[in-house]
Amino acid sequence: MIRKLIHILKTNLIVWAKRLFTLGDDCADEEIVINGIKAGIDFKGAKLWVLILAIFVASLGLNTNSTAVIIGAMLISPLMGPIIGMGLGIGINDLVVFKKSLSNYLTATIFSVITATFYFLLTPLAEAQSELLARTSPTIYDVLIALCGGLAGIIALGSTSQRTGNVIPGVAIATALMPPLCTVGFSLATGNWLYAAGALFLYVINTVFISLATYVGCRFILNYKPVIEPDAKNQKRTNRIVFAIVSLIIIPAIMLTVRMIQESVFDQRARQFISHELNFPETQILAKEYSYKNRTIRVALLGKETDSLLIKDARQRLADYKLKNVHLEIKQKELGLDSRAVKEMITSQDMRVAKTAEMLDIQKNELLSREQELERYHQREKLAADLYREMQVLFPSVKGISMGLGTQIYTDSITRQQPATLVHVVLQAAMHKNDAQKMENWLKERSNFENLQVVFEVKKK
Repeated sequence: MIRKLIHILKTNLIVWAKRLFTLGDDCADEEIVINGIKAGIDFKGAKLWVLILAIFVASLGLNTNSTAVIIGAMLISPLMGPIIGMGLGIGINDLVVFKKSLSNYLTATIFSVITATFYFLLTPLAEAQSELLARTSPTIYDVLIALCGGLAGIIALGSTSQRTGNVIPGVAIATALMPPLCTVGFSLATGNWLYAAGALFLYVINTVFISLATYVGCRFILNYKPVIEPDAKNQKRTNRIVFAIVSLIIIPAIMLTVRMIQESVFDQRARQFISHELNFPETQILAKEYSYKNRTIRVALLGKETDSLLIKDARQRLADYKLKNVHLEIKQKELGLDSRAVKEMITSQDMRVAKTAEMLDIQKNELLSREQELERYHQREKLAADLYREMQVLFPSVKGISMGLGTQIYTDSITRQQPATLVHVVLQAAMHKNDAQKMENWLKERSNFENLQVVFEVKKK
């Protein structure tokens, strides 16, 4: 009896949840939604002018530290179009839409960075304001914002009641695509490569996870039909590529977030310890500095010299604030303080920040290098598919091709080696030597690879 009751409750709960979350009559026509997204992909004419002017507005807002101006620039920016288009292209398996979106996305990005760099080269205000600095340290929270915002955006576009509302402008504001690009321009103009890496990483995070959210929305929430039904092998390959890209982005973001939280918690505990335990009679805290990396707390006291027993007792209380194994250093001098010691403590914080920034710069450069390698792999993969289709028309005997990277070793007085691109061509029948040479020449010119090695293999039915 109880099992039957639980089953009924479970069934009713599932039915209620489906009825509550399914778009139903609110779902817009699939063709209208897709055509609307496609219309927002192109960047030319008025849209390109709007983008450039929006970048100028956002740069002015960052330069003057005006939040209202920055929000206004994000509202008028058309950058969301190609990003959503890339997610749509993957979601409905439309390679043409994906390629077009990617091309326009790169065009918009390049023009945005050039415009921002031009502005910051001319402006007399070269100081980095708080609104600009906020776009140089991405974390896992930016990933979640982009993912949730992207899902809200595609669901709103796919519904009749929300597509004309304020959801898409809200997504543009929340995910902040414009400010990171302006920050990259500022960094290039001022030669601050650390800021450029951080801002570019934030922009990549927003791009990848808005596109990912669009893909998920089209595929699993709106259930749009694919243009070409993918076979199991191609679908598996697409899933692997998506997973690899997401991993390359999300893992460094998680690491940066964990580090940020640990430093924040350490700083908070250090401040509490200093405030509660180092408030000695007839003394005043002149300067303080704490380092999570070095596990140190340094304090400069001005006034009556504090008894060594009080300082020893304070050191023993570090464990009460979960600051075990932290070295406490107190500098003090009765009725005065060594100016050199004060200057050292005041500047040590800047040195610590600079060293941390250098480490972060190295990590982000490694991340960008991995992203570039993945992109080159993806380009070779797409090129192989294009070459195969074209070769079937030009050389009907071609049965299949494969492409990969390798190393060529040869001797011409001394043994040398160099990187090479290997193309393996499978033929249905043996090819005449002249035809094989024509194919090899065509492949070299079509692929634009400097060192291309072609290998033929005949596989008869």
